[in-house]
Amino acid sequence: MTYHILIIIIALIASAACGFIMIPQIMNFCKRKNIYDIPNARKLHKNAIPRLGGISFMPSMLLAFLLAILVMDNVTGQEHVTISLWTCTFFISLILIYGIGIIDDLIGLGAKTKFVVQIIAASLLPASGLYINDLYGFLGIHEIAFWPGACITVFLIVFIDNAINLIDGIDGLAGGLSFLALGGFLACFMRENLFTYSILISGLMGVLIPYLYFNVLGDPSKNRKIFMGDSGSLTLGFILGFLFVKFAMNNPMVMSYHKDGLILSITMLIVPMFDVVRVVLMRTYHRRPLFQADKNHIHHKLMRSGMSQHQSLIIILAVALLFAAINILFTFGLKLNLTATLTIDVVLFVIFNYVVNYGIRRHGNPVFEL
Repeated sequence: MTYHILIIIIALIASAACGFIMIPQIMNFCKRKNIYDIPNARKLHKNAIPRLGGISFMPSMLLAFLLAILVMDNVTGQEHVTISLWTCTFFISLILIYGIGIIDDLIGLGAKTKFVVQIIAASLLPASGLYINDLYGFLGIHEIAFWPGACITVFLIVFIDNAINLIDGIDGLAGGLSFLALGGFLACFMRENLFTYSILISGLMGVLIPYLYFNVLGDPSKNRKIFMGDSGSLTLGFILGFLFVKFAMNNPMVMSYHKDGLILSITMLIVPMFDVVRVVLMRTYHRRPLFQADKNHIHHKLMRSGMSQHQSLIIILAVALLFAAINILFTFGLKLNLTATLTIDVVLFVIFNYVVNYGIRRHGNPVFEL
């Protein structure tokens, strides 16, 4: 185990180093080509900011992964990566998502086009045999057949992909929540001795460190601040969706049965997932188009209640960690089932939003805002 931890640390450091090299070059490229995220009435930033930070994510992750695998293979004299159908379809899907994100950042694409590509990319995974096949007792349901499982899988991956994309509204939020989720998945896959996936995860976590440094602490006046853009948020969301399905799938050939697979996967992404559901319900209630952008995500609400961007970021990350602690206590300590745990999660999230709404009203601002 100690040896594998060292390899994981190597991947993380290598990826972080790649990010610290690549991201300044991307910022300089954006400056030369005048590629900026321009402020408008819906956006919170006041300066034109380079938006291609996410381009660094996949190359840094893959380079770190290959380096770590090569080190592990040379030390042990064994091959640790086998090319399977899952591996091929995952990387094909990832390239589709990464590519559509880059195109959108450079020239802009319609929401429908991105949505169709997301569905195609997500559909490749169940087509290769990777799908949700067990609900672990949620609403009394356990094993499920391929077709309903495949539909649930495609829905979840597209849903998570868009959840990360939509919550990317203030400095550090999408990156911070993704970093926490990846850390949780890293612990889960290490518990199951799936070290190849652990190395891949640590490679993605590594490049988020320089990205968060430049995104949160960077000075826009010195061209040292950057946004991840859709190339980053869609790539992060797709990988997190893949990890969700991978860990939640009941596959005895890969890992032994673990009844906590689904609840732990949900826990890693509970804040962005719950927030998107809340926003959709609010748009439906107010008879607004579901795909029309507004300022009603949780970070917008916290700022209307008087919080700064950094204060809102800290609160949301703290809420994500609190949900993780609560669900771990409920699952492993109190032995609650999945249905009961998720019900309590929903109640707590509703209470949290009522508290935020109270703060918004105290500041004389509308709870719902276009």
